[in-house]
Amino acid sequence: MSTPASAAVPSPPAGPTVPILVEPARTRAADGTVREVSVPLFAPTVRRGSLAEIPFDNAREAPAEAVLSRKAADGGWQDVSAADFAAEVLAVAKGLVAEGLQAGDRIAIMARTTYEWTLLDFASWAAGLVTVPVYPTSSAFQTRWILQDSGAAACAVESGEQGRMVSHERQQLGGLTHLWQFDTGLIGRLKKAGRNIPDAVIAARRATLEPHTPATLVYTSGTTARPKGCVLTHGNFFAEVDNAIELLHPVFTSVSAHPASTLLFLPLSHVFGRMVAIGCMRARVRLGHAPSIRTEDLLADLAGFKPSFLLAIPYVLEKVYNTGRATAEKMGRASSFDRAARVAQRYGEAVEAAEHGRGPGPGLGLRAARALYDPLVYRRIRAALGGRVRYAICGGSPLGRRLAAFYAGAGVQIFEGYGLTETTAAATVTPPLKPRLGTVGWPLPGTAVRIADDGEVLLRGGQVFQGYWDAERSEAVPRLDDDWFATGDLGALDEDGYLTITGRKKDIIITSGGKNVTPAPLEDWLRAHPLVGQCLVVGDNRPYVTALITLEPDGLAHWRRMRKKEGVPLSELVRDEELRAVLQRAVDEANRLVSRAESIRTFAVLPKDFTEESGHLTPSLKLKRDAVARDFAAEIEELYRG
Repeated sequence: MSTPASAAVPSPPAGPTVPILVEPARTRAADGTVREVSVPLFAPTVRRGSLAEIPFDNAREAPAEAVLSRKAADGGWQDVSAADFAAEVLAVAKGLVAEGLQAGDRIAIMARTTYEWTLLDFASWAAGLVTVPVYPTSSAFQTRWILQDSGAAACAVESGEQGRMVSHERQQLGGLTHLWQFDTGLIGRLKKAGRNIPDAVIAARRATLEPHTPATLVYTSGTTARPKGCVLTHGNFFAEVDNAIELLHPVFTSVSAHPASTLLFLPLSHVFGRMVAIGCMRARVRLGHAPSIRTEDLLADLAGFKPSFLLAIPYVLEKVYNTGRATAEKMGRASSFDRAARVAQRYGEAVEAAEHGRGPGPGLGLRAARALYDPLVYRRIRAALGGRVRYAICGGSPLGRRLAAFYAGAGVQIFEGYGLTETTAAATVTPPLKPRLGTVGWPLPGTAVRIADDGEVLLRGGQVFQGYWDAERSEAVPRLDDDWFATGDLGALDEDGYLTITGRKKDIIITSGGKNVTPAPLEDWLRAHPLVGQCLVVGDNRPYVTALITLEPDGLAHWRRMRKKEGVPLSELVRDEELRAVLQRAVDEANRLVSRAESIRTFAVLPKDFTEESGHLTPSLKLKRDAVARDFAAEIEELYRG
């Protein structure tokens, strides 16, 4: 294979045989509380080059190494070597140039999580372009806004339905000169189109890219307003992934007979999934893509691919846990599963205490109980994740101490993190060998966290974005404060510098009695229940706090089967006394997290779920609180009558 000559990006250091742990520096306020923590860089700052070099560096350094796997028609997985991937990236990049796209042009990608997504991403960078992810579930309005605001010159969609939707909006998209479709052979056509483009053209395009060059515009989820385009540079991603690779050494490096690998099923449209895909390419960790998140499809892909670690949101880990318990209940072994869960939680907590020097670790009896339940329960949980998973990187919302301890005890270490689109994903993460369950860890190396006087979390680091996209100037509007980025999230730092996120500033509820209530802890706890789909805590300018609850389809189906209520209409089931009693116990458990004045006094069960299609969730599954409150105003009023 011939690859264009270009200055290689320095590879991340090989790393030590055990994780580096550096205690964060802490600054205290006048009252003695920790107000700021920081961790020094673990990886050197990249001073030249771009993400476009990664495939070509891999091909030069380890041409035969498998960097990706593609699912074949027979359901098996076929490895793609570093050399073959670089050749594909080059061929597709030449096709993009042949199609007339100029350096700096924006190209939108609207597709599920697929090999072609990652291929087009790297090929676009090699051609000097800026990629713009669009959620495949986005509405026509959302899609038009992103294409219009970014000034996209090209858009690649996955399906005919998406193609028709964009075509319908095209009159308002004067700058969109190309609309392509993956499932009609886009990649093959681009390769054919670029056959006569010399390799040197791509080398020249790559040579113009530097760490400060914009790599992508990732649009925020838009819970209260139009999405804003975050300008993330090549340097932002290097700062993020290089330090994550060094910190999470056991995850990105083979620690067993099986090479490190992951199956990505979260959207590449979201910065979290994108960051891990780039990190895997950077560390040469075998990466697979799972486009379908339907339970049966995903379980089959996990079983076939057998990843060593996963990128997950709490919902996925909750789903695996709840499905495991539902299966045990169907077999008449619910009490055995519950005992096993308690053992795992105690085991995980004992390990955590030992790692912090607060205890001797699991005792002989606890180790024996864990060994007893491993083949009966824990192995089944690990099997649902593919059988070889030992680590999971979890983000998006808090997982909670209970589930984190359970998974640790079941043999899957959770690295919980916190970040935003504006911070190229993680700004904090659980440090290896020193987890603190229920927190989102320490700052990522090279990052600092500060708590403002009003409790807002402020961040600083090389992964913090340049600014929001200015459509008129086609560039980032620099942030007014280059030093600290105000996240809009509320949080607290403990004595050892671990961060806990408590909610969003704009979501704070103030009751008519003047009590400030942060709804996130209550909502997160209730969403972890197998019967609860979504939850909205209400109470602004009201005498007390209430909640709207929707039902989780799979959990409800299981509950119906076990109680022989399959034929009861959902409109009646939401008033079922037995169902409400189960939910009331869940609410009572959640209320233990807060004071009496902050607790949920009563709740309504809705006969429909909050979905993206209904306009109540963003593409990243965040609640649009104002939309829910507007559309269910009558149900909310009913909660305050009498």
